[in-house]
Amino acid sequence: MRFVWLAGIAFLMGLVWASAAFLRLDPAGLFAAGTPGAFAKYIGEFFPPDLSAAFLAQIGRGALETLAISAVATVLAALAGIAIALPAAGRFGLAPQLAARLVLNALRSIPELVFAALMVLAVGLGPFAGTLALALHTAGVLGRLFAEALENTPREPVEALIHAGSPRIAAFFYATLPNVLPQCVAYSLYRWEINIRMAAVLGFVGAGGLGQMLYVALSLFHQAQAATVILGMLALVILVDEASALVRRRMGA
Repeated sequence: MRFVWLAGIAFLMGLVWASAAFLRLDPAGLFAAGTPGAFAKYIGEFFPPDLSAAFLAQIGRGALETLAISAVATVLAALAGIAIALPAAGRFGLAPQLAARLVLNALRSIPELVFAALMVLAVGLGPFAGTLALALHTAGVLGRLFAEALENTPREPVEALIHAGSPRIAAFFYATLPNVLPQCVAYSLYRWEINIRMAAVLGFVGAGGLGQMLYVALSLFHQAQAATVILGMLALVILVDEASALVRRRMGA
């Protein structure tokens, strides 16, 4: 057994070494003459951050825009996810199940940045493009998670209501939804936390929010303003993480 573990570790180490060689990575370059000093000088340009009242007001508007993008995208994705999850969980037969799973896999496999680039071309620069990009990718992720939750839900209560004459939609709302709702809300809150971070990143492709402010500041070499934007991102992520954790604790999820 020990030999198997050692062989597995050796294989993984060899795979890492082969990957580094293939990519031609040069870690020694980080410690070459002048590199640490140049890096320290660049980092020093970010301090002190720009804390002027006018710029802080811009940070506040950017933070609200980022928060709105992530919230709207998550809600849209949750609604689309549950709609696709029902056929993906096999509730309407094999053919709809395969088609729904194909859609979910396609949405999940395309990164948010790719969706953002496409949406910017489709609807132009701004928050709308970022919202659509996040919603599309997140719908694929949440749809898959919702489908797994539905698959693991006991069917007996639903079948009992149907045999008693209840419509299928009523059986779903009374027998299935109460069992999966806390799990679905927890998944949605987790994705909202992730979408806050991604909404900031999507600004680099013109999708609005704090990310776009950071891109502009770095492009113009305004490192002090960039530091303020980064601090705003950090504060926003911490705030959303705490709020999300509070909601999950209250729901027992």
